Amino acid sequence: MKQYRLGSAEFVSAPGLVRWAINGAAFEDDRPAMINVVASTWNVPPEAAKALLLQQVPYSVEGETVVFAFGKEAS
Repeated sequence: MKQYRLGSAEFVSAPGLVRWAINGAAFEDDRPAMINVVASTWNVPPEAAKALLLQQVPYSVEGETVVFAFGKEAS
């Protein structure tokens, strides 16, 4: 599985933006936009962003960084 680390910037709190996007993704009509925000902000594959926002994968917060893993296990 690949580990993703979504870092904060001076004007963007990664934990806050991810929580906001999770809430927005609960509405099916808004889901594509929320996935796009996370995917494009941190250059994450849309499938990984979708799994994060639909809470299909666990995530943790380390300081101001959101950490999660997504993908197939290496064989």
